Formats: sequence, structure tokens, C-alpha cells
Amino acid sequence: MELLSLGQTILIFVAALFILVFVHELGHYFAAKAFGMRVEKFSIGFPPKILGFTRGDTEYSIGATPLGGFVKVSGMLDESMDTDSLETEPQPWEYRSRPVWQRMVVITAGVIFNMIFAALIYIGVAFSSGETIIPTASVEGIFVEEETLAYDLGFRTDDQLIAVNGQEVEDFQAFLSPSALSASQVSYDVIRQGERVTLTMPSDFLDQLSERPEFITANMALPSMIGSINPGSPADKAGLKPGDKVLEINGQSAQYWTQFTNQIQATEGEFTLLIERDGEQELLQGVKESASDPLGVYIMDVSQMFDIERRRYSAGEALVAGVGLTGETTTTILQGLRQLFTGQVSVRNNLGGPIAIASVAKQATDSAGWIGFWNITAFLSITLAIMNMLPIPVLDGGHFVFLLYEAITRREPSLTVRMWAQQIGFYILIVAMIFIFSNDILRLLG
Repeated sequence: MELLSLGQTILIFVAALFILVFVHELGHYFAAKAFGMRVEKFSIGFPPKILGFTRGDTEYSIGATPLGGFVKVSGMLDESMDTDSLETEPQPWEYRSRPVWQRMVVITAGVIFNMIFAALIYIGVAFSSGETIIPTASVEGIFVEEETLAYDLGFRTDDQLIAVNGQEVEDFQAFLSPSALSASQVSYDVIRQGERVTLTMPSDFLDQLSERPEFITANMALPSMIGSINPGSPADKAGLKPGDKVLEINGQSAQYWTQFTNQIQATEGEFTLLIERDGEQELLQGVKESASDPLGVYIMDVSQMFDIERRRYSAGEALVAGVGLTGETTTTILQGLRQLFTGQVSVRNNLGGPIAIASVAKQATDSAGWIGFWNITAFLSITLAIMNMLPIPVLDGGHFVFLLYEAITRREPSLTVRMWAQQIGFYILIVAMIFIFSNDILRLLG
């Protein structure tokens, strides 16, 4: 990875994480303040502290380790394991003196803020940029090379995708959406030589997809449509024009751009092109191409090849779309976790840490700019919310389990039990982080 690219990746990741941690901790902070609890510390990042100030009863700071944050509420046993304040009589401003339901609100407020934040991002993106749709009917087929995952799974060149998991799909992009791929049994329906064929993916489909991501390159056959030509290039001299569609090279099919580029690279000397122009076929002979004098053609923009629709949303429509996408994303992540915990997919192949997340964030930003950045930030916000509610001591979910026990039994777990649970939860997280970081590094090294 180039140094500049690495720096951009780190910057994008830290920016997204900073925003998400700030929103999460802000939820805890506002909830505690709303119930009159004293907040002693509000930190984004973990120690050592690099910046901070004190206002009122609260110390606000930014830590040098940007992998999380914390809010320390008076009278609460948290990851700091500070028990000194718990040995005195409860004070009115302390967490422990408040009713269970108020403490539940404080514990879950960070998660709630993350979910609301994700929904607001999706709503904002929907309202500002709308939605780009590639109608399935406008995509004539897919191009599949041999010795690829798509080929091994049964897909063939010219297959026309029409349905995923038994559902007809209007937007071609939905075939590879997270919700489609996270189904317990993934299947695709295609039209092949006039007949409908169902391709059922194997149970380890996601594992194979992680190991051989070239599957996604078979998602749409881009025809060999010429978009532009360099003046004075061999293509220009041969008579090629923008809008021409290449059909054959030396009698071999080259109707798809991948075929076209592969055959150009494999062809030496002069060759013949069969093209389609204004609905009629034409033969161009004596075309030349070499490393020193390349053909000089560029593919037509996708928006000109297909009947791409750009839908604009009103404020009300954006609200519905954003909330709907939040729900769909939440369901997808929960299904993914279920598959991990039940062994349906490999933990090693499908669990990513900071390095993997940073890489995905960089790819999203590179491909879609700020829209991509905010979309991946919304996805990570929901992921952070869900992971925080896992019933592991130290996490919000672990605290909530103890509060639920107290609400049911009318009896608070002893301080000793809670301290042991916190320590166990801490070690669980340490082991998990070591595994995830190691997995990231191994994946990075290939």
C-alpha cells in the first residue's frame, strides 16, 4: 500500500471512528445529565490524554488511542474499576441512587444515539442525492470468465439475472446487496437461452466470496461500447468512432469489454474489427496496436450504456427511505452475527477489525466521495450500536443484563459479583481484540 494511500486510509478511519464514538458517548452524557447525575469525565479516545479542559463537574478530554471513549458517571462501576466512591453512602447525584429504569436509559442511550445518527445520515443522503437505479431489464447479461468463482458457482456468460432469493429485483445493484447475501440460503434466478434457471449458492458461499472476491466482477456485462478515442491513435486512423459497438476481433467474440481488452492484449500485428454502428455492421480491416502505439479507445460511461434512473426524494420520502434502510441494515448485521455464532460462516474470513474497517471506509470514499463516507459511517454506527449491546460485562449490554436482573429480582447483584464480571468481560475483549487484529494483519499480508 502506498504511503499516501495508507495515510488517507488512516485519516478516513479515525475521522469516522471519532464521530461515532463522540455520538455514542454523547448519548450517555445527555441521559445522565437529564436525570441529574454527575458526569466526572467525558473522553473521546483512551489515555494518555492529549487535550482536555474542565468545566463544572466534568473533565472533557481527547485521548491518544482513538479506538473508543468513555463517560464516567458518579457512583457507577465501569471499566475503570474505581470502587472507592461505592463504599460511601449514595448521593443524590450518583448513578447508583437512581431508579433502575433511569439507569437503563443511561446505559442504552449511547446505542440509541448511534441508531438515530445512522438514520439521520441515511435520511440526509436520500434527500440530498436521491438514489441511483440500474433497471435489471436494461442489463442484457453478465460476462463470466472461466476459473472464477462465478463460473464455479454455475454462472455463465450472457446469463440475465432476474431474481435473488426468489424475489424479482428491479435494481440490478440489489443482487449483491448485504441483505441479499446475508440470507440463510442465497439463490439466483437467471434467464439462460430463453429458460429460467435457479442457481443455489453453497452453504459456505460467504466464505468463498471472502476468499475470492472476483465474484463481484461478474455482476454486469459491460458491452464493448466506445466512449472516446484519442486523436491520431490507431483506433482513430482505422475509422472507429465514439458510439461504435465492437462485436468481434479476428472473428472471435469481443462484445463485452473484458473480452475486448483481453483479446487486444493477446493480439499482435494487424487485426480486423467487426463493429455495429447505427444499427448496421461494418468491418474495419488493418487495425494496428502495439505497446508503443496503443489502440487509444476508452469505454463508454456506464450511465450512457444503461437506462440509469436517478430518483429524487421529498423530505417525507427521504424520511421513509432512511428509516427503512436503517432497519434493513440492522437486520443484515444481526443475520451476519447469527451466522458467525452458529458457525454458518468462518469467523476468520468474515470478522474484520480496525484495519479491515479502515480499508472498506477508504474504498467507499474513493468510489462515492462524501456520500460513500457517510454511508459507511452510518453502517459502522449501527454496527457499533449492536456490538455494544452484546451481553458481555464491560459493554453496555453487560451492564443492561445486571440492571435487568435487578429489575426482576428487586435485588442488586453484589459488588464482588459485578467486579468479577467486569474483569472477565475485560479479558474477553482483550482476547477478542488480539484475535481480530491478528486476523487483520494476516489478511493484509495475504
